[in-house]
Amino acid sequence: MTASPLVGVLALQGDVAEHSAVLDSLGATVRAVRRPEHLEGLQGLVLPGGESTTLSLLLGSSGLFGPLGECLAAGLPVLGTCAGMILLSRQVLDGRADQKSFGAIDIVTRRNAFGRQVESFESTLEVAGLAEPMHAVFIRAPFVESVGEGVEVLATVRRSEGSPRPVVCRQGNVLVAAFHPELSGDDRLHRLLLDRVGERAASAA
Repeated sequence: MTASPLVGVLALQGDVAEHSAVLDSLGATVRAVRRPEHLEGLQGLVLPGGESTTLSLLLGSSGLFGPLGECLAAGLPVLGTCAGMILLSRQVLDGRADQKSFGAIDIVTRRNAFGRQVESFESTLEVAGLAEPMHAVFIRAPFVESVGEGVEVLATVRRSEGSPRPVVCRQGNVLVAAFHPELSGDDRLHRLLLDRVGERAASAA
């Protein structure tokens, strides 16, 4: 990891303060991203949980959608959680007809896949590459319906009698999770983001 990397948190709606606090505790310099000029110089980015349709509309009205998509295509390391995962997906199921996503990771995501707010739940996940299980908080959470070639499925969760569903995936510079790691006191997904930031900085040196 680079010394005090500059990491943005999309600050249009959602768990902005919680993600910012985790990144700050890990030594990153955190910038709230609300306008296109806030993307300049970023070494990493978090797309937080919130309401994905609202975020999609705000990305358009703020002028951020196009410039942020260009940054992702250029390899900017990014962590997307819950709604952030939806925004990064190639395709979104059960969303609004005008809802846009970046297509930054080759997954198909289903919105509110586990049910409404009252059906939110917590689970313990085995995440590939992490030594200890991760406590995960799912709130009106999506899951991954299908993954494309080159996508690593790092964790799955099973609910009721259904088959296990991918809830942590990674492809290149993009890491996504269906839950809210910023609410659990576990900073290891944020550490993975910062590791990728460091690797990218080292390769560019």
